[in-house]
Amino acid sequence: MIVNFQNWQKLDLRVGEILKAEDIEGADKLYKLTINLGTEKRTLVAGIKEFYSKEKLKGKKCIVFTNLETKKLRGVESNGMILAAVSYDKEGNEQQVKLLQPDSDIEVGSRVY
Repeated sequence: MIVNFQNWQKLDLRVGEILKAEDIEGADKLYKLTINLGTEKRTLVAGIKEFYSKEKLKGKKCIVFTNLETKKLRGVESNGMILAAVSYDKEGNEQQVKLLQPDSDIEVGSRVY
């Protein structure tokens, strides 16, 4: 599917900083993340537990899709999505997951175009 520029402009992607990662009871792949977006803090749920420890996530900058509709996962309301690159093995299993990040330091809350 081709997305026209007008639709692309509807996406609100921002630089966020992960303040805290917490386990979610009964979820072996999900973390509850607290993200600083500069003007606000948000809670997101991300399926990155098998690829990142809580300690490695704290303080990490990432790209956040901020105007994605809210979704409840395992009883936690997720208000956005962190973006990541994913590679798969020949059987279609996730092999690597790497968070998308700015290539150098930039202010939290900065818009991604």
